Amino acid sequence: MSSVSLRPHSEHSKDRMSKRLSTESNGTSDGGMGSSTPVEITALEESFRRFAIHGDTRATGKEMHGKNWSKLCKDCGVIDGKNITLTDVDIVFSKVKLLSFQLFRKKSCRTITFEEFKVALGELARKKYQEKTGEDAEAEVFKLIEGKAPVIAGVTRAVASPTVSRLTDTTKFTGSHKERFDKTGRGKGKAGRVDIVDTSGYVSGYKHRGTYEKKVNKPTEGRPM
Repeated sequence: MSSVSLRPHSEHSKDRMSKRLSTESNGTSDGGMGSSTPVEITALEESFRRFAIHGDTRATGKEMHGKNWSKLCKDCGVIDGKNITLTDVDIVFSKVKLLSFQLFRKKSCRTITFEEFKVALGELARKKYQEKTGEDAEAEVFKLIEGKAPVIAGVTRAVASPTVSRLTDTTKFTGSHKERFDKTGRGKGKAGRVDIVDTSGYVSGYKHRGTYEKKVNKPTEGRPM
């Protein structure tokens, strides 16, 4: 099982996190939404907020739980099953929270802020794109996430099945089932389920029903008296 260690980048991570959180606390940036923030960072935070509130009606979008962090990494393709696994994602989340607590005595130990989120992504980026520099690796990971939203599971589509189509084709019905539908495939209702007694006086199957009435009532105009 692969793992991610923060030791080689611990000082670098501390410096980056310290600068980012200091900027945020000074009011020059609202979690990456300041006026000087590049467009791509705004797109990144928008995705952060979408995943942060997923499944939690009380969430504000400013902090993200570990479950939603893992979903983001999965839905956006950060987890590839090779360089980055779900275990790596969980380890980085825990270590970034611990680092934040050690540096700033952050009270909450269950969530990460947007600034901590970017630090965590940076750790995963260096492992996912080992052939790239730190900044280039981060940029690649950011691209995977920007503009994305949580994938909603459990939504299924009705798929046409030849077997189902054959079983529901009323033109192929036989016997008593055939009698329940007309030529257009529309149900006949009670008439298709119950034998209705014919009280007309004609024998069943008689083809000349009504012809006598037509002869009797035939107009006599033009006939010799």
